[in-house]
Amino acid sequence: MILYSLILVQALLVLASGNATSTRESAWNGHIAPGSDKPSRFLPYYVPPGTKSYDSSSPFVHYTGTWIDSFSPAYVHNTLRWTESIGSSVSFTFHGTGIEMFGNVDRSHGSSDVFMDGRKVKTVDSWSDYARQQQRIFWDYNLPYGKHTIKVINIGKGHGMMGNSVLDVDAFVVTKGTADEGQTPVNASLALETPSRRTLISPEWTLQQKGVTGVAAMQLAIISPSHAIIFDKVEHNPLTLDGHPAWAALYNLKTHAVKPLTMQSNSFCAGGTFLSNGTFINVGGNPVVSHKTSAADFGDLDGLQAIRIFEPCNSENVDKCDIYENHSRVRMATPRWYPTVVRISDGSAMIIGGSKKGGWNNNATVNNPTIEYWPPKSINGSNGMPIHLPFLVDTLNSNLFPIAFALPDGRMFMAANRDAMIYDWQRNQEQRLPRIPNGVRVTYPMAGTGLLLPLSPQNDYAPEVLLCGGSTIDDQKPGYEISSQDPASSQCSRIALTPKGIAEGWQVEQMPQARMMPDAVLLPTGDIIIINGARTGISGYGNVKDQVGMSNADNPVLTPVLYKPSAPEGQRFSSQGMQSSSIPRLYHSVATLTPNGDIMVAGSNPNLDRSEIKYGTEYRVEWFGPPYMKMKRPVIVGAPGKILFGQTLKFIVNLPASPKGAPDIKVVLMDLGFVTHTVHANSRSVYLVASLLDDGETIEVTGPPSGNIYPPGPGWIFIVVDGVPSTGSEIMVGDGKGPKVDRAALNNMLKKTKVDQYEASKKSKKSKKGKKLHSGSK
Repeated sequence: MILYSLILVQALLVLASGNATSTRESAWNGHIAPGSDKPSRFLPYYVPPGTKSYDSSSPFVHYTGTWIDSFSPAYVHNTLRWTESIGSSVSFTFHGTGIEMFGNVDRSHGSSDVFMDGRKVKTVDSWSDYARQQQRIFWDYNLPYGKHTIKVINIGKGHGMMGNSVLDVDAFVVTKGTADEGQTPVNASLALETPSRRTLISPEWTLQQKGVTGVAAMQLAIISPSHAIIFDKVEHNPLTLDGHPAWAALYNLKTHAVKPLTMQSNSFCAGGTFLSNGTFINVGGNPVVSHKTSAADFGDLDGLQAIRIFEPCNSENVDKCDIYENHSRVRMATPRWYPTVVRISDGSAMIIGGSKKGGWNNNATVNNPTIEYWPPKSINGSNGMPIHLPFLVDTLNSNLFPIAFALPDGRMFMAANRDAMIYDWQRNQEQRLPRIPNGVRVTYPMAGTGLLLPLSPQNDYAPEVLLCGGSTIDDQKPGYEISSQDPASSQCSRIALTPKGIAEGWQVEQMPQARMMPDAVLLPTGDIIIINGARTGISGYGNVKDQVGMSNADNPVLTPVLYKPSAPEGQRFSSQGMQSSSIPRLYHSVATLTPNGDIMVAGSNPNLDRSEIKYGTEYRVEWFGPPYMKMKRPVIVGAPGKILFGQTLKFIVNLPASPKGAPDIKVVLMDLGFVTHTVHANSRSVYLVASLLDDGETIEVTGPPSGNIYPPGPGWIFIVVDGVPSTGSEIMVGDGKGPKVDRAALNNMLKKTKVDQYEASKKSKKSKKGKKLHSGSK
């Protein structure tokens, strides 16, 4: 497969200049990022709310062997203890649910063994090619509440050094937790080799807590059979990269290992999609971090116009997989925070709405009521520039992260606030739909969730949309008039997007519980699991009265509910056989179907930065297993890697014996989508025409008729026999080529737009202000 970013770069070589900043020359190693006013060195040592720090000189910290005191302003509280004596150790007894140890790293440091409560848990290595202070050496956040002892022993193994290596102790930070957390502490361990701590099994569903994400899982997409990609905002995540916190990572679905990814710009509240050749793009974000932690500390670039490129990376070895950014060549025309991104029928990305800068609610002064495309298009007279959408003006204020799906007729469904429409992007025409009933708002910060229900050739792929949850709170209210205790909505609204269905309007159902910020996940069976969220409040943090910690929401909903679209009305919701989680999943949570067929749930961080108070930053991963996970499942033995539109191919399968004699066989093509802020924009399920041949081992499958039914790009094939699905087989739908690059549109967009416009405007305002002050002093 041709690397799409290389095609784009070649197309742009004559249009702009500039190079991506290398990791070794980044802000972490002394480079000062644009937008930074007060340069300072970044230090990972951080004491989140809900934790307590103990200095190396604390009487609670005990040393054996030979240790030496050092004093410097570069150390926590100006003190540090170090040893190069093999076998020297440090021990610290504490009460809580988590522990972090900080010290220096450089070429004189080496390996140490870490013991927790008498059991060796890890060998850590503090050797580094670069000298850095106050680095996190070890951490474990998944301890049962109570008394624990950490012991670290210098084993003297260096990197070919003459003499012994150094171990030093600068500080310990304890996550105190509470007794109520018991076996399920607020946060999770990054000691990834630790086995699963908790598995709950019911007669039907399973719930397992296993693995940690390392960075808070604000955004997530499955990129291969073995890995998911996770994005967060710039903050003090425990997973580190070259001595600084990571805010993106690859998560191994099989081993639960995490690999940090190099990010240049702040991806806070970005959107994302796959393109037609499998390239993943992450779009938009927020300005540089300049509050609480300075931009010079973190070194992030303005993410508002960013397009971050992640090439297909299907190997289980992801050591060489990373993210490409170059804002001078690859960017959006306009700043966007909270945009929705959808792959459309030609394999390109439609980027919808958002705000021109970060904030809380949208409003007319910051609204970006436009769409643009990546790659840019010459369409409807735009010549690569954004196209105005009146819908995104009429739906203010609660219209960030609009809900959007590509429809089988090539048009786009959109819902924002209390309204919905069908958008013909080729003609730039809006068809307004009936208003969502009962005053329910469904987009941020009154966030509900939405899905395009499974498409089937049996009814000519007639589309139907389901919207669930949200709030009836007036979006004109200021935050100080909204409470975290205001009730969410239990309403699900469903509409068939056919002439008859539109005339009949929205059909209303009620979930068993009200939910703000729910996630809705399509299963291969055609059912939907609704999970995560809260019964009261709204999305976000730090905006309303009665905040819990910083959370705008309260009363988490801990039990999922299954929705069966084909069941009779009144019989579609059920939580039978489901276990309740003990982990609140509120703002910045995600859930997705995996290729294995279970549901991965992660995230929750309604905080400005990492926090350990109630509704703190959550790194643990949960796995919900539907009943079919324990059944004898069909197996895809041999499958093609690509299928063209309308092409018939053969899949070799091993089918379990059917109690019905003749098995009921369905083949479903799924896009697992990109998930963030309850938006599952590209989530898609399409039943394909299929037949079992006489040998009982071969299924002939015909690809979707066109890119309208399934936009060209990556997907997953599931064989479903008598309601039991196989694991998913990865497949490329279409010819695997990237979307057309319109050089004229790219040239025009780059010529008429500036890099990092928001940061440039801030500098311009400061410059004008300075001139006024100077003029006034004369």
